[in-house]
Amino acid sequence: MSTPAPAALHPARIHPSAIVEEGAVLGRNVEVGPFCHIGPGVTLRDNVQVMSHVVIMGNTTIGERTVIFPNAVLGCAPQNVHYKGEDTELIIGSGCTIREGVTMHPGMPDFGGKTTVGENSMFLAYAHVAHDCHVGSNVILSNNVMLAGHVTIGDRVIMGGGAAVHQFTRIGHHAFIGGLAAVSNDVIPYGMLNGNPGVLMGLNIIGMQRSGFDRASIHAVRRAYKTIFDTATPIRENVASLRAQPDLNSAVADIIGFIDAESERALSSPARGKRG
Repeated sequence: MSTPAPAALHPARIHPSAIVEEGAVLGRNVEVGPFCHIGPGVTLRDNVQVMSHVVIMGNTTIGERTVIFPNAVLGCAPQNVHYKGEDTELIIGSGCTIREGVTMHPGMPDFGGKTTVGENSMFLAYAHVAHDCHVGSNVILSNNVMLAGHVTIGDRVIMGGGAAVHQFTRIGHHAFIGGLAAVSNDVIPYGMLNGNPGVLMGLNIIGMQRSGFDRASIHAVRRAYKTIFDTATPIRENVASLRAQPDLNSAVADIIGFIDAESERALSSPARGKRG
């Protein structure tokens, strides 16, 4: 008796009620469930699972092993009055979990034309990723999180349910955003923001510990936080004093680089309002 082929070598399995248009590319062991609609520009990499009533359209690529739950809508036209049907992209990395009702849109042509999502990220029910967003890896967007256009989310960010992010805002890696927070200004790496309007409440120390940061790095970031947001002098002067220190810790250097980068938004701080 012959030995069965490994599961990874099996062809795609498509439910009879699903519509997979000509031109779509399906990798090995892909599963498309009942009443799904897969458009002609879609690529589903190996071992992608698409559950029932999912719509994937446009120039959209889904990475290996990503699981998409019912009623998600991915790759449809951006919610932007200036979109005229241009061929832009939505690229989702491998190992992601996309839960019920999640929506993600491709980019706009005048801003690079791409919306990107990294690897191993989780998007809980009804989270929204708008056009030209760039979401890192190992990110968690809880239920009903809303990202406006052009938002950048670093690796290992966690966002609580119902949080909303203003367009062109950046959230640095390892930041934590509380539930129902309104994020209208940039959030530093390792920062923890809560409230409406959002206020920086401290550092995501637990997230740093879970990611394997040593005690020296955590203490260095704590000291840097106090220096940066010392109200006696402007933030830019405080950052300059940190930058001049010898043997700068790499985690602190990440924060400095984030603040130094060009941005459309002001910087979130422990005080309400804008400082710079």
